[in-house]
Amino acid sequence: MIDLYYAPTPNGWKAAIMLEECGIDYRPNLLRLSEGDQFAPEFLAISPNAKIPAILDHDPAPDWGAGPVPVFESGAILLYLAEKTGQFLPAVTDLRARKEMMEWLFWQVGNQGPMGGQLSHFRNYAPDGQKDYGFTRYLGEYDRNLAVLENRLTERDWILDDYSIADMLIFPWAFIAKPLGASLDAFPNVADWRARIKSRPAVQRAIDLNKSDQNRGQHRVDNNRVLFNQSADSLRPKSGVEKE
Repeated sequence: MIDLYYAPTPNGWKAAIMLEECGIDYRPNLLRLSEGDQFAPEFLAISPNAKIPAILDHDPAPDWGAGPVPVFESGAILLYLAEKTGQFLPAVTDLRARKEMMEWLFWQVGNQGPMGGQLSHFRNYAPDGQKDYGFTRYLGEYDRNLAVLENRLTERDWILDDYSIADMLIFPWAFIAKPLGASLDAFPNVADWRARIKSRPAVQRAIDLNKSDQNRGQHRVDNNRVLFNQSADSLRPKSGVEKE
C-alpha cells in the first residue's frame, strides 16, 4: 500500500496519474492547502518542502531495508514508482533513452512546471491591479516551453519512443493551458499529444480525484495568507511548539 499525499492540482495529478497507470494500491490523503495541512509536522517529515505531492511506500522492495519509504517532489516520485514497478521507463541497458528521459524530467521540473505555476499565480490568484507584468512575463515563458514541447513532438506521439513518466510529468501543465490564459492553437503537436493522454482511463481517474476540492479562485492572495505570501517563517516551529 502507498499513501498519496495529494491535492487536486497539476502537481498532484502527476503522482495520481502514475499510481493509476501502474495499478498500484494506494490511499489518497487529501491535504487542504488553504487550511495549512501541508505544515503539519507529520507531513513535513515526509515532504520537508511543505509541498504536494508526496508518497509513503509501506511495501518497498527488500533492498530498501526495513520501514516505509517516503518520497517527495513529483519527478522523484514518478521515477521511484517507475523503477519499483518496471513500467513506463526505458530499459536500464538503453543508456541513450534513459539519458533522454532524465533530460525531459529535469526540463519539466526546472522549466515548464515553475513557469506554469507562476503563470497560474498571476492569472488566477494575484490581487487585481497587480498582475499585468507578472502575467505577461510568465505567459511568454509558458508559451516558450510550449514551443520546446511542440518541436519535440514533431513526427512522434510521445516524449520518448513510448508513453512514459516523461509524458505523465509534463501533461498536467499543458492540460490546463486554457485556464492559464494560454492557447494551443499554434501548437498542434502539443494539442494532439494532450488529447491522446487525456483519453487514457487512468489519467481521467486521476484528474477526477477530489475534483470538487479544486481551488477555483476562491482562495486568493488577498483572502488567504496561509496559501500565499509564505516565507521562511512558514516552516519555522511556532512559538511554544517544541521540535520533535
